[in-house]
Amino acid sequence: MSGYTFHAPKTLVVEAGATARIGEIAGQLVGQLAASSVLLVSDRGVQRAGLLDAPLQHLRQTGMRVATFLDVEADPSAATVEAAAASARACQADCVIAIGGGSPMDVAKLAALLARGKESLDAIYGVGLARGPRLPLILAPTTAGTGSEATPISIVTTGEGTKRGVVSDVLLPDIAVLDASVTPGLPKHVSAATGIDAMVHAIEAYTSRRLKNPISDALAREALRLLSLNLERVCAHGQDLAAREAMLLGANLAGMAFANAPVAAVHALAYPVGARFHVPHGLSNSLVLPAVMRFNLSHAAPLYAQLASIVLPAVAGSDTVRATAFVDWLSGLAPRLGLPVRLAEVGIARDDLAMLASDAMEQTRLLVNNPREVTRDDALAIYAEVL
Repeated sequence: MSGYTFHAPKTLVVEAGATARIGEIAGQLVGQLAASSVLLVSDRGVQRAGLLDAPLQHLRQTGMRVATFLDVEADPSAATVEAAAASARACQADCVIAIGGGSPMDVAKLAALLARGKESLDAIYGVGLARGPRLPLILAPTTAGTGSEATPISIVTTGEGTKRGVVSDVLLPDIAVLDASVTPGLPKHVSAATGIDAMVHAIEAYTSRRLKNPISDALAREALRLLSLNLERVCAHGQDLAAREAMLLGANLAGMAFANAPVAAVHALAYPVGARFHVPHGLSNSLVLPAVMRFNLSHAAPLYAQLASIVLPAVAGSDTVRATAFVDWLSGLAPRLGLPVRLAEVGIARDDLAMLASDAMEQTRLLVNNPREVTRDDALAIYAEVL
């Protein structure tokens, strides 16, 4: 086996109610709280849900000066990232905190970096181009899906139908906070889509053609175990804090796994669906997942069979039999949870598929990780299968 390096956030706090004492946690990074300034990044939905009330109150009680940046949209644009960085500079932030889903966390990562003024956004798209320094960074997810609090990745919408990634270890947060008390109010469809998104991270990390290693494998397997045991539970019983915490931890472990063994064709084909048609990222992944996995069966059956033993331990037989059963189980998950299963259900027509296939082929950073090579014709056929 060749050598490998594993990267993860410095500190992980798993505690119901932790965001209500976020000032105390921030104190671990900035020292003198009363002399410090913080930028809190989130979105209007999180604000309307009341999830920022306790954190803001606690930050102010500590004496910290607090500025907020709440205008983060789904699939955030480069302009939003630049505006957040400008807010951090304007308030002379000593620390950036994000409380929200993947979009606020991705914006906060780049705001913490760009606020130091050493690099420009256009210059750091790609892998390993952002070098820092950055402001101290705390990320607290309100959904169990993206795992952004555990990854060195920030995704930016750079044009119609175009997403680009900044990938650099400097984007890993200093502290990730998993607080199950902020997640019970999630609508069922959000819990379902984000949970499947986290499963995709675990599956693609485990089957990645590049950088797969024993640590990422162990995390991916445990992530899939936690997610598969608890996803349907939280969708049916949203107030179950133990299940909610298990989902947050599963998403976090999956994030650590794919931060080191990167994701592949599911994400490559999902990105254009989200960018072109404003379909939430988790749902975009859910829509294309079964077809991509069926496409990969000829090359990934042994690995899919190993994952099948986690969710379908009673299924016996050859690798192909168990792998196929695993794909069938995943194919049934979205309809069981009430999610759309066809691209047509989210407004995509047959005439759109050629455009989507062309966009997907631009995701070379992801496609290179897939167990099986994907051509444009392959991508077009996969989209057609789920139309």
